[in-house]
Amino acid sequence: LGLLKMDFLGLRTLTVIQNAARLAEDSTGKPLDMAKIDYDDKAVFDSLCSGRTDGVFQLESAGMKSFMKELKPRNLEDVIAGISLYRPGPMDFIPQYVKGKNHPDQIVYDCPQLKPILEPTYGCIVYQEQVMQIVRDLAGYTLGRSDILRRAMSKKKGDVMERERQNFVYGNPEEGVPGCLACGIDEKTANKIYDEMIDFAKYAFNKSHAAAYATIAYQTAYLKCHFYKEYMAALMTITLLDSTDKLYGYIADVGKSGVKILPLDINKSESGFVAEPEGIRFALLAVKSLGEGAIDRIVSERKSGGAFRSLQDFCTRVSGRDIHLRTVEALIKSGAFDGFGYTRREHLNACEDIMKSVTRSDGSVIEGQLDLFGMGAALPMEKKIERCGEFDEQQLLEFEHEALGMYISAHPIDRFECVISATRCVTSAQLIKACTDEGGMADKRFADGAEVDYAGMVRGRKMLKTKKGDMMCFVELEDKFGTLEIVV
Repeated sequence: LGLLKMDFLGLRTLTVIQNAARLAEDSTGKPLDMAKIDYDDKAVFDSLCSGRTDGVFQLESAGMKSFMKELKPRNLEDVIAGISLYRPGPMDFIPQYVKGKNHPDQIVYDCPQLKPILEPTYGCIVYQEQVMQIVRDLAGYTLGRSDILRRAMSKKKGDVMERERQNFVYGNPEEGVPGCLACGIDEKTANKIYDEMIDFAKYAFNKSHAAAYATIAYQTAYLKCHFYKEYMAALMTITLLDSTDKLYGYIADVGKSGVKILPLDINKSESGFVAEPEGIRFALLAVKSLGEGAIDRIVSERKSGGAFRSLQDFCTRVSGRDIHLRTVEALIKSGAFDGFGYTRREHLNACEDIMKSVTRSDGSVIEGQLDLFGMGAALPMEKKIERCGEFDEQQLLEFEHEALGMYISAHPIDRFECVISATRCVTSAQLIKACTDEGGMADKRFADGAEVDYAGMVRGRKMLKTKKGDMMCFVELEDKFGTLEIVV
């Protein structure tokens, strides 16, 4: 028996697709089977061609956006090839691939046998499977022997590949290989084709792997195209757990699309982001002092007992081990109770007294509770909240950042927007992408040694002395798209 080796990739994108499809079903009331979507949807390919691929699996880097605009994919085959080509090494073949795609009549094949093999990739060798097909059709290799050459190429075994050149060109009767000469292909052409295959070996990629990735990429693009709010809600929920900077970027994408990010609301927000007719509602998971147990308790109580009517009603119904004073303060600072008719300052001033009124220090008996002969109980009297106005905008934003780790209603840097725009400052998201190979390939502004203008607010700094005794500083800067560290 042979052993079949399989790679299982645990992609969070699969969870995003599953959750987005569920949200879409909730919104439309119709089932959505991702296995039965249209894989030739013009609107989806139009979105890929435009470079609007933020949040699309494998296609959201700055370089990939630029490549998709150039490639203009019109079918899944193009996306498969794009994912295979956009890597160090095969990128050298991108101009040839795009030229062949745009001018298929100008493609020249070294021999007629190559046309059916390379026609789908416009004359370029892109996949390991094509190498296997070339040696079978041109030199008479068996399936098993072609796979031996494929493995040698993928493992960069130069000695094996050079030995196989003799077999490929001249054949090996003892091992049952006819060779190219016996199949009517001249020596010069055969060696040229083999040289191209060796060049390909530097970046060998199997199509089956790329096809699986392209399918996932298309599914995410399909959901974003046809169920934008539901897809972005599912994506931002997953992103919230591990990358604030990426979340900033997706929130910016939502804003550009004309969809509103709705503020936290204790009576509407769920654990994750959710799509509503008016926009995408912010997630309770974003509140730093709120654990999953507390969120489950809030949502469960809201479903069973109805909407919360006031801050005291909320505290009375859910306060306990998971929800304490610090949690309530964080919810106030995040704006979750703004719908109750009081300012955040007024709620903060009153919340400690309210919490004391609804539970004794041991948490067992509600203050003011009446129990006449076991006949029933009365809730504590509603505490009066004193009117005292609101904090200034800067303080509100800082409280929001403290509670959520980000600004959502506005950003302190907004007041400098006219200067930032006039001086064409780059964003932290652009700079972070430029620090990767993919990001730097797409934009000449971020070439090594280039100077850029950036505007951000200082969130932290660390002073230290170098070995020479000079002072230096690591500074954390933040703008509306994320944070980055610079050295002074």
